[in-house]
Amino acid sequence: MKILSFGVPCYNSEAYMRKCIDSLLVGGEDVEIIIVDDGSKDGTAAIADEYAAAYPEIIKVVHQENGGHGEAVNTGLRNANGLYYKVVDSDDWLDEESLKKVIEVLKSFAVNRKRVDLMICNYVYEHVEDGTSKTIRYTHVLPEDKVFGWNQVGRFRVDQNLLMHSLIYRTKVLRESGLELPKHTFYVDNLFAYIPLPYVRSLYYMDVDLYRYYIGRSDQSVNETVMIGRIDQQIRVNKMMFDAYSLPDDVFNKRLSQYMMSYLAMICLVTSIMLTISGTEENKQKRKELWAYFKENDPGMYRRLRVGLRGIASNPPGVISSSLMRKGYHLAQKIYKFN
Repeated sequence: MKILSFGVPCYNSEAYMRKCIDSLLVGGEDVEIIIVDDGSKDGTAAIADEYAAAYPEIIKVVHQENGGHGEAVNTGLRNANGLYYKVVDSDDWLDEESLKKVIEVLKSFAVNRKRVDLMICNYVYEHVEDGTSKTIRYTHVLPEDKVFGWNQVGRFRVDQNLLMHSLIYRTKVLRESGLELPKHTFYVDNLFAYIPLPYVRSLYYMDVDLYRYYIGRSDQSVNETVMIGRIDQQIRVNKMMFDAYSLPDDVFNKRLSQYMMSYLAMICLVTSIMLTISGTEENKQKRKELWAYFKENDPGMYRRLRVGLRGIASNPPGVISSSLMRKGYHLAQKIYKFN
């Protein structure tokens, strides 16, 4: 069995996918790389097939009709044979020395029959426009280099949420959780980082800067203008997260439930801010409808979401003007450099 399967969603990725794939090949025959060509219209398919021919014991290619990022992640998971599964987007890459260390630890779990449901590593925002980077690490929040449970987890800062970039799930956990990301929908990485968590009982944190997250393309989903243009997809993801669990009742651990509520509140806050700063009456109405949906479907969750950020910001944003809200959002961008 392979130790680690990588799902690599690719859509029109010919300009940058080689850097991504080359960084994963460092894992050698301990890994499998599942390149999912999601209906690309450029040279992506040919590049993928070239790699598969050169590394038949490591690389598998799946060509499919375009289903969006979520369906490409689903396809990777369906085809994964590794003990663990990680998603690496085709415009990102992994640090080679960190990957070698991670694989050795994952192999030790298998050899010693030690069950670890989730490995967490640091990730790095690589900002192309100014050549800077910012590392998100979990020191002082998570115990290092040891297996632990949710009761040993500290309080996360607002910039320390567990994101797709930082997560390596045990493949069986993802399948047990029933994770199925929606087609033709952006922002599904939030579902990936949220829905499986109650199925995770044992965790392990390595303080290594593994994932390199490329920031700077104008068409990226985290670009503010793009986010506003795709606001209906954000709303869909918000509702799916809200509907997945009734917190805290559906989650076995209080500390995990608190984290999940805080994360959900942050995601809903960002959506509400985007709806507000867009400045359109249509989007203001959508914000009202979103929060009415929360209130109608789970009044208790709705009330907890309103205070879910512990006073950092109100949810949904209240009477603050859209211009002031935009300034606040941009200040947070500058401090935390998240997009």
